[in-house]
Amino acid sequence: MFTKILSAGMLMSLTLVGFTASAQSNSMTDNSAAANVAAKSHADFTPTEVKPDQAATTTTAAAKTAAEDTSWKPQRRVWGYSFGDFYYDGHSPAVSVAQGKESNYYQVPTYRNAFQFRRLYLGYDYEITKKFKAELLLASEPTANVGVNGTTSIQNSDNLVDNKMAFYIKNFNLRARDIWAGTDFVIGEMSTPGFALNEPGTNAPTSLSEATWGYRSIERTITDFHKNNSYDVGAALQGTFDPATKNFGYVLMVSNNTQASLLNASSANTGFYKIFYGDLWGKFADNHLYADIYFHSAHTSPAAAAVGGQSNTMYKAFVAYLSKPISVGVEAYTQSFENGVTNKTAANVAQNATAQGLSIWVKGAVSKTWNYFAKYDTYNPDTDFIGADSYGVNTNYGSYDPYTKEHFFTAGLDYNPTKNVHFMPNVWFIQYLDNQSSTVSGYVPNNHTIVYRMTFFFTFGK
Repeated sequence: MFTKILSAGMLMSLTLVGFTASAQSNSMTDNSAAANVAAKSHADFTPTEVKPDQAATTTTAAAKTAAEDTSWKPQRRVWGYSFGDFYYDGHSPAVSVAQGKESNYYQVPTYRNAFQFRRLYLGYDYEITKKFKAELLLASEPTANVGVNGTTSIQNSDNLVDNKMAFYIKNFNLRARDIWAGTDFVIGEMSTPGFALNEPGTNAPTSLSEATWGYRSIERTITDFHKNNSYDVGAALQGTFDPATKNFGYVLMVSNNTQASLLNASSANTGFYKIFYGDLWGKFADNHLYADIYFHSAHTSPAAAAVGGQSNTMYKAFVAYLSKPISVGVEAYTQSFENGVTNKTAANVAQNATAQGLSIWVKGAVSKTWNYFAKYDTYNPDTDFIGADSYGVNTNYGSYDPYTKEHFFTAGLDYNPTKNVHFMPNVWFIQYLDNQSSTVSGYVPNNHTIVYRMTFFFTFGK
């Protein structure tokens, strides 16, 4: 009982102390607030000498600060896009035949049909300041051929050992805007000026062949199809000659020639040689006519006992006319491979090879929500190929094959019910023609791949 009475008394005492402390605190706060009001009132009514130049400076600074607060809104966005198909392979060469190595449907068996993603992008753009911008892009770009079930081999960079899709880092770079008027400096992993570079809101071009064709979801540009680098790790100057209108510009870039690969230290690409890119682009006739001239050169391998030093050099031109009812584009290139092949018939002599390609496309509007497109490519991997001879491949460029000429065609309709959403029924066809004479051992009869597809494509976040 005594303990209960003592506890109650202590509780009442603490309560009274708390009320008293609260009252004192409120009183002190009120008194302090009153004093501050009085001081402020006194200051408001106390005359202060203000010089005219000080007043003008203060007013100008305030106006400038207000303008700066509202003139720049940093871009910080997550974005992405994806395309894929339901496809039906109507015919393909036998799996044992090495034709169409650069195709999405290489060694896919005839009559196979499936739903397939061909690209998934997830990106993040972050403007650090007005001057500096960072870009991150994750990509997954699997092919239709994922190998035989039960194998543990990795089929390509975007399929894991268990054949699940995976993201890899495709772009990760820092952009410094206007290091001088009209020119940006970019360092890191970025798009090259070969065809893919497209950076609105910067001094980079927006009129190269991939963006102008506009149907990467259907098929790559011709140099992309034949393994020209679309991105690489290096540094670049991306500029305009007329910063106010951005109708004419250039790109200069130097990089590893490794794309996203991590090669060992002894690799010529990572330790000894670099690839150099140059590009001039222009927009004419009130932005109805685009033109682009591109060049790259790269040493790829040192000289060896049997084969001399290797390199590859490309020259490319692209021109397009754009209008609402019809747009037409033409892209042509030539690419030389120094000591790229060995003529086994002519005493195993290393020889240069020259590949050439031509692409023509057309697109336009049928109605507000329906569009059409068609594209034709022709490709010769070696214009100096002698049909009666046999060759070996020396170059490490992509999936280069001097034996197979190609004629590619695609056409379809584009249903665009709302912005950034597309459904596109299309046909995809490629013909393979063997460079060798039919009398030579190893000759592969002409063949083709034809695929019928319902393609979907959507974008979000930009």
